[in-house]
Amino acid sequence: MKRLLIIILLVIAAVLGGYFCNRYWIHRYDGLIARQANVYRLDPALVWSIIYEETYFSPWKNGQAGEIGLMQITPAVGREWAAETGMRDLEKQMAHSPDSLLRDPERNIQIGCWYLEKIYEQFRDTSEPEPRVIAAYNAGPSRAAEWSKVAAGEKQLSGDEFITRIEIASTRAYVSAIMERYRKLKGPAQPTTTIQNSPAAGQSPSR
Repeated sequence: MKRLLIIILLVIAAVLGGYFCNRYWIHRYDGLIARQANVYRLDPALVWSIIYEETYFSPWKNGQAGEIGLMQITPAVGREWAAETGMRDLEKQMAHSPDSLLRDPERNIQIGCWYLEKIYEQFRDTSEPEPRVIAAYNAGPSRAAEWSKVAAGEKQLSGDEFITRIEIASTRAYVSAIMERYRKLKGPAQPTTTIQNSPAAGQSPSR
């Protein structure tokens, strides 16, 4: 009986330990996400959901197409960002050793948020921009714009309608997974708005 009790306590300790380790793992960058999302007027819950899907908060990960770090930034996007900053040291670093710069969690999130804001500008006038922004982040803005097209006089596609129009299966699954997680974070009573105009933009996901 005593041995059984010890085993039960060890199992409970292991389960609780795993739970709290996982909570720490997926929320250890919340401060960085909130700060950069606020700078680029993004919802931190959306940024968090994208990172969750991209790398599960593993900054060392590389993508098959050369993407680097938490938000899987390509060196090409990094160079575009560096050129826009006008800071020559950053431009040189991105030109010669992008890996070291993009491996840094805060810089990676900064560039990812910068890119998301640029994408959002293309879909600002749509009724539900989030699925379009996510699709563009994964498959490119031109593809997302093509999938979002409707004939003259027709109403815009809803977010769910847009997702069904995505022709690349992996992108459709990617967008669906992120939107499911994002909506769960926002809750049923809260609107999903990518661009924030209030102090709430500085808040980070709590789940």
